[in-house]
Amino acid sequence: MTRQTVTVALPDHAYPIHIEPGLLGRCGETIRGLSKSNKIGIVTDSNVGPLLAERVAASFRAAGFETFVATLPAGEANKTLTQLLPIYDLFLNAKFERSTPIVALGGGVVGDMTGFVAATLLRGVPFIQMPTTLLSMVDASVGGKTGVDHPAGKNLIGAFHQPIAVLIDPAVLQTLPPREFRSGLAECIKHDIIRDVEGFAVMEMDLETILSLDLARLGELIAHNVAIKAAVVAADPFENGERAHLNFGHTFGHAIESVSEFAYAHGEAIGLGMCAAAYAATQLKMIDTHTRDRIETLINRAGLPIRGLTLEVDPIISAMYSDKKVASGKLRFILPDRIGHVIIRDDLPRSLVVESLQSLMG
Repeated sequence: MTRQTVTVALPDHAYPIHIEPGLLGRCGETIRGLSKSNKIGIVTDSNVGPLLAERVAASFRAAGFETFVATLPAGEANKTLTQLLPIYDLFLNAKFERSTPIVALGGGVVGDMTGFVAATLLRGVPFIQMPTTLLSMVDASVGGKTGVDHPAGKNLIGAFHQPIAVLIDPAVLQTLPPREFRSGLAECIKHDIIRDVEGFAVMEMDLETILSLDLARLGELIAHNVAIKAAVVAADPFENGERAHLNFGHTFGHAIESVSEFAYAHGEAIGLGMCAAAYAATQLKMIDTHTRDRIETLINRAGLPIRGLTLEVDPIISAMYSDKKVASGKLRFILPDRIGHVIIRDDLPRSLVVESLQSLMG
């Protein structure tokens, strides 16, 4: 499989997303073409680091970079400002300069946290994403959102800081735990629901090939999804309008994730959130029951939950109001009016929000 490249074309900054099996072992030569620095920082976590950090560091050293590796404790529960302090210490003591790039090697949590370090260290240094999960490849690594969690909610402390490049190696997905891989499929399904009816139909037909981890199909899947997200981000870099469409399923899903104290993986919570949003859209006569059934069936076939929620409704709704997507005190929901297209609604009555959550409890 040859390298595929998708360009994120922002008004003042364009950057490439390279997709190629084995790319992690050749990352040094790629980044050397983008940076004249003699140093580079790698941030990884306690799960990914032992598996991949030395391979990546060796490639950077071979390209002439003095390499510094920081390891975070794995997991969303550790996505806090406190965990970043040793990373600032390491890079500042190493005399990093504003031209020194920092690499995120890991999933979405590592990407968000590393990006926040890059956005704030010396008021901004170059940032490279090297995502290692399907979720981070097709979602978190594209678009420049960075941040950490706060007890009041997810990602409430952060900044927009675009990477200078994203390097994706589909081969690492073949060793990803099945639950994490399926979690990433939620974002792939989401992208097609909001933007690509034909892509949704293709996924309905060949989901089994994707689940078999066929390397060529994984490369196509990733390229398709980053192209969708890149187009949305390019149209709305700071989430002032159209980019909010990427939050389909997230108003419900983030709250479910938070109230469950992350017992639900991100993709599992978003799968439930998409089902709740599809239910609300059906009740509002925006879509018919056949369309809702197609959405739920594909989510279910991907191995994600569509029912069985045992959380109380009131805490979920309270968590929704702490979300950064609340505008003028109103909850904003992204709802489909057909597969391939969504609209923003902020006029859902509380009774329908409750009913939509209760629809997940069967």
